Amino acid sequence: MSAVQQQEHRPVLLDEVIEHLRCTAGKYFVDGTVGGGGHARAILERTAPDGRLIGIDWDAAALAKAQSNLQPYKERLVLVRENFARIGQVLARLQVQAVDGILLDLGLSSFQVDAAERGFSFSQLGPLDMRMDTREETTAAQLVNALSEKELADLIWSFGEERWNRRIARNIVRVRAEAPIETTERLAEVVRKAIPAGKRSRKRHPATRTFQALRMAVNRELDNLQIFLQGALDLLQPLGRLAIISFHSLEDRVVKQAFSNWARSCRCPAQFPICQCEGRPLVLLINKKPIVPGAEEIKANPRARSGRLRVVEKAEAA
Repeated sequence: MSAVQQQEHRPVLLDEVIEHLRCTAGKYFVDGTVGGGGHARAILERTAPDGRLIGIDWDAAALAKAQSNLQPYKERLVLVRENFARIGQVLARLQVQAVDGILLDLGLSSFQVDAAERGFSFSQLGPLDMRMDTREETTAAQLVNALSEKELADLIWSFGEERWNRRIARNIVRVRAEAPIETTERLAEVVRKAIPAGKRSRKRHPATRTFQALRMAVNRELDNLQIFLQGALDLLQPLGRLAIISFHSLEDRVVKQAFSNWARSCRCPAQFPICQCEGRPLVLLINKKPIVPGAEEIKANPRARSGRLRVVEKAEAA
């Protein structure tokens, strides 16, 4: 049995997402990272018989999987291959002005991690690819073999918060001078050897943070999240809800700061002598602290352990 068959994807914080999005009949939702369709299926089930959903994903393989898994709901479902950062353009093309709820799950699906040919995993031999959208040109291998030592060190720190970033970058440059680093296995070994044996974590593979950093850089993940947040509220109905699941501190920090800013009574720059935003919050924070998986979910799905769910509700129209 293959690794993909052994590790079926489980949607993270599923019950909490359905509860906080208030999924009921007749509502219209967007799943901006539809993946294999786990959250989408639950939303469509709970909004029967006439609720609708737009599923967006820029990974063609994920979209094909969602199309297969969500076949029973095809009359109430539209699937679009696109980056969630362009959600506004997607809704405009579909002539949808606003929806009742939007979900983003920023984690990788199990079938993506377990597909060796995608290059996301350091535990399987595969090409150093890491592209979510294979139409994009830049791969992880290109970054690893083309960036300067300083650029690599900065990337590994900025997106991976890896304390050994400089040693890792130095070792990458040294090794690639002999031959290009083109596989996940080789990069993982180069990173492992760069970290002193006595300083390697027993709980986490030494290459975890470096692989995360490269994946985020290849896919411009933080940039896309920030672009999405700039226009997300305009796509919600009054009292509509936005739910975002993040899996590491960099993403969660961006989401938390955006939500906190929207919830302030005044969002004007400090230099403004008089409030220009009418002193009204744009959203209500549904949870001030992130909702995290319980012990039972983590036991059933260890990959859920770092999930963090934040939810806001758009203010009523004036």
